[in-house]
Amino acid sequence: MIEATHLTKVFSDRKRGDIRAVDGVDFRCQPGGIYGLLGANGAGKTTTLRLLATILQPTSGTARVCGFDIREQPEIVRAHVGFLSTATALYGRLTARETVEYFGRLNGLTGDKLRRRVEELFALLEIGAFADRRCDKLSTGMKQRVSIARTLVHDPPVMIFDEPTLGLDVMAARTIVGFIRDCRSHGKTVIFSSHVMSEVQKLCDHVGIIHQGKLLAQGTLAELRQRTGQADLEEIFVQTVEVAS
Repeated sequence: MIEATHLTKVFSDRKRGDIRAVDGVDFRCQPGGIYGLLGANGAGKTTTLRLLATILQPTSGTARVCGFDIREQPEIVRAHVGFLSTATALYGRLTARETVEYFGRLNGLTGDKLRRRVEELFALLEIGAFADRRCDKLSTGMKQRVSIARTLVHDPPVMIFDEPTLGLDVMAARTIVGFIRDCRSHGKTVIFSSHVMSEVQKLCDHVGIIHQGKLLAQGTLAELRQRTGQADLEEIFVQTVEVAS
Protein backbone atom coordinates (compact mmCIF):
# COMPACT_ATOMS: atom_id res chain seq x y z
CA MET A 1 0.00 0.00 0.00
CA ILE A 2 0.93 3.69 -0.07
CA GLU A 3 0.99 5.77 3.09
CA ALA A 4 2.04 9.44 2.97
CA THR A 5 2.82 11.22 6.24
CA HIS A 6 3.21 15.03 6.33
CA LEU A 7 4.68 14.82 2.84
CA THR A 8 6.14 18.21 1.90
CA LYS A 9 8.12 19.61 -1.02
CA VAL A 10 9.41 23.19 -1.09
CA PHE A 11 10.99 24.73 -4.19
CA SER A 12 13.03 27.93 -4.02
CA ASP A 13 12.39 30.65 -6.59
CA ARG A 14 14.47 33.84 -6.84
CA LYS A 15 11.47 36.06 -7.48
CA ARG A 16 8.75 34.34 -5.46
CA GLY A 17 10.82 32.84 -2.65
CA ASP A 18 9.90 29.45 -1.22
CA ILE A 19 7.01 27.68 -2.96
CA ARG A 20 5.33 24.88 -1.04
CA ALA A 21 4.31 22.68 -3.96
CA VAL A 22 3.23 19.91 -1.57
CA ASP A 23 2.32 21.00 1.93
CA GLY A 24 1.96 18.40 4.70
CA VAL A 25 -0.03 15.83 2.71
CA ASP A 26 -1.35 12.73 4.51
CA PHE A 27 -3.26 9.88 2.87
CA ARG A 28 -3.39 6.09 2.49
CA CYS A 29 -4.15 3.88 -0.49
CA GLN A 30 -4.86 0.19 0.02
CA PRO A 31 -4.22 -2.79 -2.30
CA GLY A 32 -7.13 -3.34 -4.66
CA GLY A 33 -8.15 0.30 -4.36
CA ILE A 34 -7.83 3.39 -6.55
CA TYR A 35 -7.07 6.67 -4.82
CA GLY A 36 -7.86 9.67 -7.01
CA LEU A 37 -5.91 12.88 -6.54
CA LEU A 38 -8.11 15.63 -7.93
CA GLY A 39 -6.88 19.15 -8.54
CA ALA A 40 -6.44 21.94 -11.06
CA ASN A 41 -3.21 22.40 -12.99
CA GLY A 42 -0.46 23.49 -10.58
CA ALA A 43 -2.28 22.17 -7.52
CA GLY A 44 0.54 19.79 -6.54
CA LYS A 45 -0.69 16.51 -8.06
CA THR A 46 2.33 15.74 -10.21
CA THR A 47 4.82 16.77 -7.52
CA THR A 48 3.09 14.47 -5.03
CA LEU A 49 3.27 11.54 -7.42
CA ARG A 50 6.91 12.22 -8.28
CA LEU A 51 7.73 12.18 -4.58
CA LEU A 52 6.02 8.80 -4.19
CA ALA A 53 7.92 7.43 -7.19
CA THR A 54 11.24 8.78 -5.74
CA ILE A 55 11.80 11.02 -8.77
CA LEU A 56 11.91 13.92 -6.30
CA GLN A 57 13.13 14.01 -2.69
CA PRO A 58 10.74 15.40 -0.06
CA THR A 59 11.77 18.49 1.89
CA SER A 60 10.14 17.01 4.97
CA GLY A 61 7.74 14.25 5.87
CA THR A 62 7.86 10.93 4.06
CA ALA A 63 5.84 8.11 2.54
CA ARG A 64 6.00 4.34 2.62
CA VAL A 65 5.34 2.27 -0.49
CA CYS A 66 4.82 -1.46 0.11
CA GLY A 67 6.39 -0.86 3.53
CA PHE A 68 9.54 0.82 2.18
CA ASP A 69 10.44 4.42 3.00
CA ILE A 70 10.86 6.73 -0.02
CA ARG A 71 13.66 8.66 1.71
CA GLU A 72 15.65 5.75 3.09
CA GLN A 73 14.97 2.99 0.53
CA PRO A 74 14.34 4.69 -2.83
CA GLU A 75 15.81 1.90 -4.98
CA ILE A 76 13.57 -0.73 -3.37
CA VAL A 77 10.56 1.58 -3.75
CA ARG A 78 11.28 2.00 -7.47
CA ALA A 79 11.33 -1.78 -7.92
CA HIS A 80 7.77 -1.93 -6.55
CA VAL A 81 6.33 0.97 -8.57
CA GLY A 82 5.13 1.52 -12.12
CA PHE A 83 4.84 5.23 -13.00
CA LEU A 84 2.87 6.40 -16.03
CA SER A 85 2.45 10.02 -17.10
CA THR A 86 1.23 11.84 -20.20
CA ALA A 87 4.82 12.31 -21.37
CA THR A 88 5.61 8.96 -23.01
CA ALA A 89 9.20 10.07 -23.82
CA LEU A 90 9.79 7.00 -25.99
CA TYR A 91 13.01 6.77 -27.98
CA GLY A 92 11.81 7.18 -31.54
CA ARG A 93 14.35 4.90 -33.23
CA LEU A 94 13.42 1.85 -31.15
CA THR A 95 10.45 -0.31 -32.01
CA ALA A 96 7.67 -0.93 -29.50
CA ARG A 97 9.08 -4.40 -28.83
CA GLU A 98 12.66 -3.16 -28.40
CA THR A 99 11.45 -0.49 -25.97
CA VAL A 100 9.55 -2.85 -23.70
CA GLU A 101 12.31 -5.49 -23.80
CA TYR A 102 14.86 -2.83 -22.86
CA PHE A 103 12.88 -1.76 -19.80
CA GLY A 104 12.35 -5.41 -18.92
CA ARG A 105 16.11 -5.97 -18.87
CA LEU A 106 16.57 -2.83 -16.75
CA ASN A 107 14.23 -4.47 -14.23
CA GLY A 108 16.11 -7.78 -14.22
CA LEU A 109 14.05 -9.82 -16.68
CA THR A 110 15.90 -11.98 -19.22
CA GLY A 111 15.46 -14.86 -21.64
CA ASP A 112 12.18 -16.76 -21.84
CA LYS A 113 10.72 -14.95 -18.82
CA LEU A 114 11.17 -11.59 -20.55
CA ARG A 115 9.77 -12.86 -23.88
CA ARG A 116 6.69 -14.37 -22.20
CA ARG A 117 6.04 -11.19 -20.25
CA VAL A 118 6.34 -9.00 -23.36
CA GLU A 119 3.95 -11.19 -25.35
CA GLU A 120 1.49 -11.24 -22.45
CA LEU A 121 1.47 -7.44 -22.29
CA PHE A 122 1.25 -7.02 -26.04
CA ALA A 123 -1.82 -9.27 -26.09
CA LEU A 124 -3.39 -7.44 -23.14
CA LEU A 125 -2.82 -3.99 -24.65
CA GLU A 126 -3.37 -5.01 -28.30
CA ILE A 127 0.11 -3.90 -29.35
CA GLY A 128 0.81 -6.86 -31.66
CA ALA A 129 -0.21 -5.05 -34.86
CA PHE A 130 2.48 -2.40 -34.38
CA ALA A 131 4.97 -4.23 -32.13
CA ASP A 132 7.79 -3.99 -34.67
CA ARG A 133 7.08 -0.44 -35.81
CA ARG A 134 9.42 2.35 -34.69
CA CYS A 135 8.03 4.53 -31.92
CA ASP A 136 8.38 7.73 -33.95
CA LYS A 137 5.86 6.25 -36.42
CA LEU A 138 3.19 5.53 -33.79
CA SER A 139 0.08 7.56 -32.98
CA THR A 140 -0.31 9.18 -29.57
CA GLY A 141 -2.62 6.40 -28.38
CA MET A 142 -0.23 3.70 -29.60
CA LYS A 143 2.67 5.40 -27.83
CA GLN A 144 0.69 5.48 -24.60
CA ARG A 145 0.03 1.73 -24.85
CA VAL A 146 3.75 1.09 -25.31
CA SER A 147 4.44 3.35 -22.35
CA ILE A 148 2.00 1.32 -20.24
CA ALA A 149 3.71 -1.91 -21.29
CA ARG A 150 7.16 -0.65 -20.31
CA THR A 151 5.73 0.60 -17.01
CA LEU A 152 4.15 -2.79 -16.29
CA VAL A 153 6.83 -5.11 -17.60
CA HIS A 154 8.18 -5.97 -14.12
CA ASP A 155 4.62 -6.49 -12.78
CA PRO A 156 4.84 -3.91 -9.96
CA PRO A 157 2.32 -4.10 -7.09
CA VAL A 158 1.89 -0.29 -7.07
CA MET A 159 0.77 1.73 -10.09
CA ILE A 160 0.95 5.52 -10.26
CA PHE A 161 -0.91 7.28 -13.09
CA ASP A 162 -0.34 11.01 -13.64
CA GLU A 163 -3.08 12.35 -15.93
CA PRO A 164 -2.58 9.39 -18.30
CA THR A 165 -5.42 10.30 -20.71
CA LEU A 166 -4.44 13.93 -21.32
CA GLY A 167 -4.41 14.64 -25.05
CA LEU A 168 -5.80 11.25 -26.07
CA ASP A 169 -8.84 10.72 -28.27
CA VAL A 170 -11.98 9.13 -26.82
CA MET A 171 -11.16 5.55 -27.80
CA ALA A 172 -7.55 5.70 -26.59
CA ALA A 173 -8.69 7.27 -23.31
CA ARG A 174 -11.26 4.48 -22.84
CA THR A 175 -8.51 1.89 -23.27
CA ILE A 176 -6.40 3.56 -20.57
CA VAL A 177 -9.36 3.88 -18.17
CA GLY A 178 -10.22 0.21 -18.69
CA PHE A 179 -6.63 -0.76 -18.03
CA ILE A 180 -6.57 1.20 -14.76
CA ARG A 181 -9.77 -0.58 -13.70
CA ASP A 182 -8.08 -3.93 -14.48
CA CYS A 183 -5.17 -2.99 -12.21
CA ARG A 184 -7.62 -2.71 -9.32
CA SER A 185 -9.23 -6.06 -10.12
CA HIS A 186 -5.77 -7.67 -9.98
CA GLY A 187 -5.21 -6.34 -6.46
CA LYS A 188 -2.73 -3.62 -7.29
CA THR A 189 -2.49 -0.43 -5.28
CA VAL A 190 -3.36 2.43 -7.63
CA ILE A 191 -3.05 6.19 -7.29
CA PHE A 192 -4.47 8.25 -10.10
CA SER A 193 -4.27 12.00 -10.64
CA SER A 194 -6.58 13.93 -12.90
CA HIS A 195 -8.58 17.09 -13.31
CA VAL A 196 -11.18 15.22 -15.39
CA MET A 197 -14.12 14.77 -13.03
CA SER A 198 -15.81 11.99 -15.00
CA GLU A 199 -12.69 9.80 -14.91
CA VAL A 200 -12.27 10.25 -11.19
CA GLN A 201 -15.95 9.51 -10.59
CA LYS A 202 -15.82 6.32 -12.70
CA LEU A 203 -12.60 4.91 -11.30
CA CYS A 204 -11.82 5.99 -7.78
CA ASP A 205 -12.73 4.34 -4.49
CA HIS A 206 -11.36 7.30 -2.53
CA VAL A 207 -10.79 10.87 -3.68
CA GLY A 208 -8.43 13.51 -2.33
CA ILE A 209 -8.89 17.16 -3.35
CA ILE A 210 -5.58 19.01 -3.52
CA HIS A 211 -5.22 22.78 -3.91
CA GLN A 212 -2.09 24.92 -3.59
CA GLY A 213 -0.22 21.90 -2.27
CA LYS A 214 -2.67 21.14 0.55
CA LEU A 215 -4.99 18.15 0.72
CA LEU A 216 -8.24 19.92 1.55
CA ALA A 217 -10.58 16.94 1.78
CA GLN A 218 -10.56 13.19 1.20
CA GLY A 219 -12.90 10.24 1.46
CA THR A 220 -15.23 8.13 -0.63
CA LEU A 221 -17.50 9.97 -3.04
CA ALA A 222 -20.43 9.21 -0.73
CA GLU A 223 -18.56 10.71 2.23
CA LEU A 224 -17.65 13.85 0.28
CA ARG A 225 -21.26 14.23 -0.86
CA GLN A 226 -22.51 13.96 2.70
CA ARG A 227 -19.87 16.39 3.98
CA THR A 228 -20.55 19.09 1.36
CA GLY A 229 -24.23 18.54 0.63
CA GLN A 230 -23.40 18.40 -3.08
CA ALA A 231 -24.14 15.44 -5.37
CA ASP A 232 -21.98 16.38 -8.35
CA LEU A 233 -18.21 15.88 -8.04
CA GLU A 234 -17.47 19.15 -9.82
CA GLU A 235 -19.62 21.03 -7.31
CA ILE A 236 -17.93 19.19 -4.44
CA PHE A 237 -14.55 20.23 -5.82
CA VAL A 238 -15.49 23.88 -6.39
CA GLN A 239 -17.10 24.23 -2.96
CA THR A 240 -14.13 22.64 -1.21
CA VAL A 241 -11.65 24.93 -2.95
CA GLU A 242 -13.75 28.07 -2.44
CA VAL A 243 -14.15 27.43 1.28
CA ALA A 244 -10.38 27.06 1.64
CA SER A 245 -9.56 30.19 -0.41
